[in-house]
Amino acid sequence: MKDTKFGQNFFGSTRGQVFGLLRRGTGTVEELSKELQLTDNAVRAHLATLERDGLVERRGTQPGLRKPHVYYVLSAEAEQLYPKAYATLFNQLLSTLKRRTTSDELEEILSDVGHSLAVGNTADPSETLESRAQRALATFESMGGAPALENEDGKLKIYSVTTCPFDVSISQHPEVCRLAEAFLSEVTGLRVREHCQKGEHSKCTFELDGEKSLGL
Repeated sequence: MKDTKFGQNFFGSTRGQVFGLLRRGTGTVEELSKELQLTDNAVRAHLATLERDGLVERRGTQPGLRKPHVYYVLSAEAEQLYPKAYATLFNQLLSTLKRRTTSDELEEILSDVGHSLAVGNTADPSETLESRAQRALATFESMGGAPALENEDGKLKIYSVTTCPFDVSISQHPEVCRLAEAFLSEVTGLRVREHCQKGEHSKCTFELDGEKSLGL
């Protein structure tokens, strides 16, 4: 996706209104122009920009008087711009677990969840340390993180360049880092130690221990 700004200014703009209408379903230029009381050319210009930025896709056509009308829809990536209820539910679940379990029990539960998330994506015994590290990067990125790999004095570390995939939970529940640690351990088949910066602006840091594998 291009470096487009998606703050309140965007959603309050005409282009943002086009974006919002498409979130309700598919739309043609004619339908959008009628809804927004704009010319067809104005709507096409906004759609072209949204399409360029990877937010809108063309999805089929419908017959027209002179030529077919193209249907436009939001891309899967565009849906990530909207807040989801998952973080709220996850935080509430963790708060409830904290009230009903000991800290050791909670850590064990989070560790089990981390291992379960990695099922079907574990390393092969023949994989090199570098291959395992790259596997960890890819899987961590798929969860919404922006990771990078660093070799510091012979120690491989995975750290977040910008955001942590669990950023909305870490400030309230720093124990979540244990879940990520267990997940990466299972994915790589290596001992992984978290050294994360926890707080309002969390930063992930995980050290991979190439000398100690988990039974691989």
